[in-house]
Amino acid sequence: MGDFNSSSMEDDDMAAPLFERQLRKNYVQRAVDITILLLMVSLLSYRLVCIRSHSGDGWEVKTWQVAMGCEAWFTFVWVLVVSTKWNLLRYLTFPKRLLQRTRELPALDMFVTTADPELEPPIIMVNTVLSLMAVDYPGAAHKLAVYVSDDACSPLTFFALSKAAKFAQLWVPFCRKYNIEVRAPFQYFSPAAEQPPSAGGGSNSPEFQQEWKHIKNEYESLNRKVEDAHKKPVSSILSAGEFAAFANTELGNHPPIVKIIWENKETAPDGLPHLIYISREKRPKHHHHYKAGAMNALIRVSGVMTNAPFMLNVDCDMYAHNPHIALHALCLLLDPRSQNDTAYVQCPQKFYDGLKDDPFGNQLVVLQEILGQGIVSIQGPFYGGTGCFHRRRVIYGALPKNVDSKKKNARSMDEISLSDFGSSEQFLKLVTRALKDESGAEKDLPSSLEAALHVASCGYEYGTSWGKKIGLIYGSTTEDISTGMTIQSKGWRSAYCSPDPPAFLGCAPTGGPASLNQMKRWSTGLLEILVSKSNPMRATLLGRLQFRQCLTYIWLLIWGIRSIPELIYALLPAYCIITNSHFLPKVHEPAILIPASVFAIYNIYTLLEHFRCGLSARAWWNYQQTARIKSACAWLFGVLSILLKVLGISDTVFEITKKEQSTANGQPDADMGRFTFDESPIFMPGTTVLLVQLAALAMLMLGIQPAAGGANGSGLAEVACSLLAVLYFWPFLRGLLGKDKYGIPLKTIYKSAALSTVFVLFCRFSSVGLHQ
Repeated sequence: MGDFNSSSMEDDDMAAPLFERQLRKNYVQRAVDITILLLMVSLLSYRLVCIRSHSGDGWEVKTWQVAMGCEAWFTFVWVLVVSTKWNLLRYLTFPKRLLQRTRELPALDMFVTTADPELEPPIIMVNTVLSLMAVDYPGAAHKLAVYVSDDACSPLTFFALSKAAKFAQLWVPFCRKYNIEVRAPFQYFSPAAEQPPSAGGGSNSPEFQQEWKHIKNEYESLNRKVEDAHKKPVSSILSAGEFAAFANTELGNHPPIVKIIWENKETAPDGLPHLIYISREKRPKHHHHYKAGAMNALIRVSGVMTNAPFMLNVDCDMYAHNPHIALHALCLLLDPRSQNDTAYVQCPQKFYDGLKDDPFGNQLVVLQEILGQGIVSIQGPFYGGTGCFHRRRVIYGALPKNVDSKKKNARSMDEISLSDFGSSEQFLKLVTRALKDESGAEKDLPSSLEAALHVASCGYEYGTSWGKKIGLIYGSTTEDISTGMTIQSKGWRSAYCSPDPPAFLGCAPTGGPASLNQMKRWSTGLLEILVSKSNPMRATLLGRLQFRQCLTYIWLLIWGIRSIPELIYALLPAYCIITNSHFLPKVHEPAILIPASVFAIYNIYTLLEHFRCGLSARAWWNYQQTARIKSACAWLFGVLSILLKVLGISDTVFEITKKEQSTANGQPDADMGRFTFDESPIFMPGTTVLLVQLAALAMLMLGIQPAAGGANGSGLAEVACSLLAVLYFWPFLRGLLGKDKYGIPLKTIYKSAALSTVFVLFCRFSSVGLHQ
């Protein structure tokens, strides 16, 4: 990823910093970005000059005006992109220096969230929990605690955790003894690693081989028990005494449940971390605020039971791939240069067993490598909702120590009222400690159960500032972005931790429905933030969000809005072919070089970015395709969801993305990368765009276009753009001919055909006035 310059540091290990900032030389990138920007401005200037002298009827003038409006929007978005990636920065951390300098590592609470045992199989969550319990934390394992939030209140999830705790007594010591690098059992014992190496060099010893086989057999037994329990009726699980708390529960209607599955009673430095199960109270008439509400319940319960000054949260499928990740993150949080203003450390989202060439464009490799490093150089990365280490006092609403609370409408720590946190006296005492950067809670976990149940009740937040000023922020299905922006608006910075090997690995959604629904939820949530009072413009004017960071947030939040000009621009070539008009300069005109240069330079440069990230040309093309598909389908439906919410017709819904492990046999599936469909209306816009392009090209080939006025008919440029649109929506073309899940349902085709017919008739109507 290019050359980096490292700043000079002192040689003394004890005085040396815990991390370095490395700035990348990106002069060529800047030159290309500016060139593209100048070309886009030139195209707008050309439009502006020609629009008055554009011959023909008003419809043709309006076509150029529409094209100019879309291109003005693209130019605005490109300005945001250039601002974001102007400087590229990354961090290099030194965990060994941390261990040499720190006498005692701080306590760390780790959160795992799950919400549906069907969409998020418990065995996936179990592997994430086991990987977290086995992370390296020398001499302070007793200071680790793993909390699992089960928003489905599923006895199956609790059953799986109970069995996992027993297996952890074998797995964790085994990992530590032989310094195992991959600490998620399903990956360590995968068919591709039938004879796994030991990082400690003991793989050839008879003792290691014997232990390895024993541990492997125990994991397979655990896997079978969880799968068998999934197949059995719930009543068979509830018969055991420890599951009595689940006997009278219903989905969305149950009391709070807090279970201590494993407690390190001896506080042994080399023992197992605490393992605690939580299912917050839910009632039908109480809004539970989705994942944000679950996270706030976790924060309160952990604050009562262990009250660690640092917290990590991961999704149930995002296992700890780098066993030293906690030490890497603490380097960024404990260094004297950053401990007063760094709120959280975000790790990139990477995926295991990703499909070759990323056929669904959801692994976001280039986005994180290029734009991600640009965001790091401003005020720090966004909070991504998983793989993030937080300071507890920051989540409690505290300000950086170097911020003047009298400026920018900010509140100082002294102005935080304890009444904002609720009514639990035990919790409030521990909140006071956390705000003063003091850790510590009850050493005996069972003694805090009553208070934990209290703060996990659904009515606890009423009359408090939870979800408003404290904890994760409510009001959006992308609670992570709104929370991170709220934190940075107080003056905090964030840091980016991307060690080698990757910190966390998860499973990316596969297939069309899962990928598009995830993007729809993201675009909906981002637009909720944009239209709310907690938008980045307000955070910059009234808070301490930096201006360029504000621009970066705007670039992210307008994902959904981008679908409108992109959809219109995709339909313009077909419109011009049907009406025999044009929206681009003629091929023989010198002005055609402007849009042609923008297209060529942009695509060549993005292709080179993929190459620099170690990706193939096929991966680049897959990304181009899926970007257009997601814009026309998922992002557009995100806009519609927000419109319905603003009009009061319906509210937004948090849709859980289905998690899937790779096939057990490890054999590739020939159809794994094929685009799949279902009866969701989300596929209608893409199908309609394709049918419109096919109809326009068919009319061109059949010669049934209206007569052009002079030299103003459609030309080669419009035909090339229409063919390009067909290539972008090629998965939909295959879907028209496919069967089962690989084919577009007939209902969707009929509805899209009707919309396409309306569009063609509109074009024919406008062409009457255009060429009359």
